[in-house]
Amino acid sequence: MELIWFYVAVVLAISDILHTTLMWKVFNNFYILLGGLIQQSTHSTWQTWLSHETMEAGFHFIVVSIIFLNPIIGIQAALIHFVIDVTHTILIRDMGELEHRALHFVIESLFFMLIYGL
Repeated sequence: MELIWFYVAVVLAISDILHTTLMWKVFNNFYILLGGLIQQSTHSTWQTWLSHETMEAGFHFIVVSIIFLNPIIGIQAALIHFVIDVTHTILIRDMGELEHRALHFVIESLFFMLIYGL
């Protein structure tokens, strides 16, 4: 079995940590202002949150596509990450950082194992 499924899941996990670090520690003020602008333009917390998740998926698409030099893998990574984020936010309200990362890694690994490991 090829290990590309594992590499993609690891890169996606690193991309998620990179996104969190960049947005909440480096560009914190800009990110808060952007969130406020999106909130004002949508007038909906739900749409603001979906906009955030969509932009995060775009970030993951760019990072994974560049690392693997393959936009198909980037799209798959962005979509599975988006679906997991939306699903666990709706279904599981309280989740710690470690639980959040573990949930993503396990489901993303299984997803990529089904695609690339069989």
